[in-house]
Amino acid sequence: MIAKLTALKNHAGFIRYFKNTSWMMAEQFLRIIAGLLVGIWVARFLGPEQFGLFSYVLAFTAIFGGIAKLGLDGIMVRELINHPEKRDTYLGTAFWLKVLGAFLVMGIMAAIVPFTSNDATTNTFIFIIAAGLVFQSFEVVEFYFQSQVLAKIVSICKVIQLALSSMIKIYLVLNEAELIWFVLVTLFDTLSLAISYAIAYKLHKNPAFYKHFDFNLAKQLLKDSWPLIFSSIVVMIYMRIDQIMIKEMLGEYEVGIYSAAVRLSEAFYFIPMLITASLFPAILNAKNQSEELYKQRLQRLYTFMVWIAIVIALALTFSAEVLIALLFGNAYQAAAEVLVVHAWAAVFVFLGVAFSKHLVAENLTKIMFQRTLLGAVANILLNLWLIPLHGLIGAAMATLLAQFIANYVYDFFDKRLYGQILLKTKAFFMPWLIIVR
Repeated sequence: MIAKLTALKNHAGFIRYFKNTSWMMAEQFLRIIAGLLVGIWVARFLGPEQFGLFSYVLAFTAIFGGIAKLGLDGIMVRELINHPEKRDTYLGTAFWLKVLGAFLVMGIMAAIVPFTSNDATTNTFIFIIAAGLVFQSFEVVEFYFQSQVLAKIVSICKVIQLALSSMIKIYLVLNEAELIWFVLVTLFDTLSLAISYAIAYKLHKNPAFYKHFDFNLAKQLLKDSWPLIFSSIVVMIYMRIDQIMIKEMLGEYEVGIYSAAVRLSEAFYFIPMLITASLFPAILNAKNQSEELYKQRLQRLYTFMVWIAIVIALALTFSAEVLIALLFGNAYQAAAEVLVVHAWAAVFVFLGVAFSKHLVAENLTKIMFQRTLLGAVANILLNLWLIPLHGLIGAAMATLLAQFIANYVYDFFDKRLYGQILLKTKAFFMPWLIIVR
């Protein structure tokens, strides 16, 4: 073991990728912490009604934002690695496709908002944030740096944007600014990140990519990416539709209360991402050795995930009232009941993240989309049923049940996953399997 560790320490390729991953993880951790702390302060200042409106506008824009990305993210990294000599053509083509995608999205939103209950102010906020989708086109620079294993540069750009954004929000809170300024900061976030990317790309003495566009390449990229466009829309609906439906069915105040609970509940969702990213190589290695060893390690991962989530859910359940009062203030006290229910969705979220690694290992990635689609449809139908009956608690119940359906019930309808049902069930009822080798 010591010899292997020494060899890795002296392995240039391993060190390069380790540093690359470390920068990304550090940036994500800072973003989570800053987003949680500053976000709570902003929510506390704005109050439930204005924070609810702000959360609704962000959720509404996020659902359509997936279209503007055009599913190019992973594809572009792959193509830049495989065809480095065509860098400028790929970057320029993807850039202009994203610009067109942003305007397409704004056109779609303009056609849809008249059918909502939004007033003129809400729609203004939506289009201010949607304007940032144009600046999002500079993400192509991030794809280039990723293909070069230069995540450090991307992370520095994002940390600069995060620091500026956080300082401005704190300044606005201290000066008791109106909601419009917080909306404008969201637009500023995409603009400042775009400027950071452009400067970083220029400092590497790269030529201007925006002068290039290849129509045939654009058609090929869209041909490859259209399933991912649909998939990203489904994912965003799955994640944000509850806030949209609460606003339409109950009101902005209720969205604010619900969003406060969700912000705390989802604060821990980065944990399964980090754990599975760390353990996935070991799981794949076990699969190459024997199927039995693979199942044992997968069982331990499932069990570990389930019981971490249960511990977190229990902690949030028993401390919900204190946490909400301490962090958000008495105005959000109704969020405590929502948090008690919503926190338990983490059990199936954590299990689902681990399960997705199994699907990747078995090359069953189509199932990932199918179960997400099922979860999104279930979430919509359950919200339509439960919100009128139970209000915000009904929306939290809908989220919990949708996660349960997507990450557990789905397996009963696909014979390829019958073996996973047993592993997942054991994870709930046999916690000692975490330490069984």
